[in-house]
Amino acid sequence: MTRKVEVCIIGAGSAGMYALGQVSKHTHDFVLVNAGPLGTTCARVGCMPSKVIIQAAEDFAHRKHFAREGIEGADQLSVNIPQVLAHVRNMRDGFASGPAGKAKKIGEHGKLIEGEAKFVAPDAIEVNGERIEADAFIIAAGSRPVVPAAWLETFGPEKLLTTDTLFEQEDLPGDMAVLGLGAIGLEMGQALARLGIKVTGVDMLDTIAGLSDDGVSYPAIALMREEFPIWLGAPAELEEAEGGRIRVKAGGNDVVVDKVLVALGRRPNIDRLNLRATGVALDDRGLPEFDRQTMRIGETNLFIAGDVNGEKQLLHEAADEGRIAGWNAGLLVRGEAPRAFRRKVPMGIVFCDPNIASVGQSFQALDATLGEDEGFVVGERDFSTQARARVMQNNRGVLHIYARKSDGLILGAEMCAPRAEHFAHELAWAIEQGMTVAQMIALPYYHPVVEEGLQNALHDAYHQLDDSAKVDGIPDVPFA
Repeated sequence: MTRKVEVCIIGAGSAGMYALGQVSKHTHDFVLVNAGPLGTTCARVGCMPSKVIIQAAEDFAHRKHFAREGIEGADQLSVNIPQVLAHVRNMRDGFASGPAGKAKKIGEHGKLIEGEAKFVAPDAIEVNGERIEADAFIIAAGSRPVVPAAWLETFGPEKLLTTDTLFEQEDLPGDMAVLGLGAIGLEMGQALARLGIKVTGVDMLDTIAGLSDDGVSYPAIALMREEFPIWLGAPAELEEAEGGRIRVKAGGNDVVVDKVLVALGRRPNIDRLNLRATGVALDDRGLPEFDRQTMRIGETNLFIAGDVNGEKQLLHEAADEGRIAGWNAGLLVRGEAPRAFRRKVPMGIVFCDPNIASVGQSFQALDATLGEDEGFVVGERDFSTQARARVMQNNRGVLHIYARKSDGLILGAEMCAPRAEHFAHELAWAIEQGMTVAQMIALPYYHPVVEEGLQNALHDAYHQLDDSAKVDGIPDVPFA
């Protein structure tokens, strides 16, 4: 049996659903093929349930400040882990129901096919024994957690948790290790530690959360180590220990734990699609080259969007890529050339406390191309004395803003600071608009707010700019 359509979207996650929104503006002759549960990675096992458990942990951690604020009884508070996890699942189910419901409505019209898709020709896939031919394909098949096969064979999924299984646990043990201190590992490591679990974090890199600026990375590591042990610079090794437990070793350290959260990244589901049947060239990771402005693979009828392309595995990036791929697939089936879209300023936020965020160009990239003190300057604000942060009893961390020395153009930022999720957006918007340090200083700032710390860092950068980048009327003043 063969079905012919104009567009076939593979994957009903964030990228696939955003692609569908654009495809439907061009044509209603499409199908959506999905393997696995509906509801998107973000809503089911990623950004949303993780934020729920982070909020619970942060609320509980704030009890340490109660005595200073004159609030008594903090020593009577305790955590019920099973109830916390039940709350996470309840909230998660609500978040996931929205996108899952949209996909099911598509199914009511016969346009949703649930099953594993495999390419059998450049213009055809096979799913559930049915051949589907399309004028254009959008590959948005998502990703899955990376877990070394040898570890999984030895310890099994009951002992080795991932974000796909963490939130499904009815309870958690007293001792855990978190392997990988990128966004999810760092977030969950701190949250679990704050909920009373003895956590050890391990990462083979010398930094955490993707930071490349030592002036931000070192303070961030020190702050996280105040809450749980962190081992950096050596890969983890796992061994069986007495009583069915796991011995984790790295760089001369070792600890015995009950379970391990493996947060080593996510593998694109591209390997499950038999993409070689399309004839496109694949690199050593099995991924095709594609145009980031069109999301098109070469000159083919294939578009690729979201986690499956192995680039920035973030929802807002997946959404943009899905929109671009969907719009251009619609153009292609109408006989029009795909259009190139300007991509937005990159931004990443880790919701640990304080937040860790990066915007625009990293320190490492700028140092390699421009050179610190010659091509770009670093504006700094240490939050230990920032007024609003002191009121919140969260006066920790540092903000670094990077600007071109010759004209003050804001290029990027890295930070570990209270409410940095807001700084990241404000700076991303400024970079998107091509703003200079002088222009951003000229904007209004209320008092007292944490954004005054942003203002301070901008003034610090302004002081270091070439005279040609300075503007009459902006005082060159230090801050307290």
